[in-house]
Amino acid sequence: MTATIQQQVFEIIAKQAKIEVATIRPESTLKDLGVASLEAIEMIFDIEEHFNINFPDQQGANFDTDTAQSLVDAVQKALDDKAATGEGSK
Repeated sequence: MTATIQQQVFEIIAKQAKIEVATIRPESTLKDLGVASLEAIEMIFDIEEHFNINFPDQQGANFDTDTAQSLVDAVQKALDDKAATGEGSK
């Protein structure tokens, strides 16, 4: 079984922040995790590439307030939007 979206996003965050996945909590902000703004930009690209999605331009990360969970939610929304448009859902 494949890892959940949350697990996959947390793994990408951990890789970029050079921390253990286990230290990431859904409520952790990128700033709490020590992710600098440039690293976060790279992380967003990694997430987009990993899931084959594109975040809307206004989906820029706010490092002081964005949490790990908000990134997971953004990925889920992008995947849902892609499925809705790409597969001709109702």
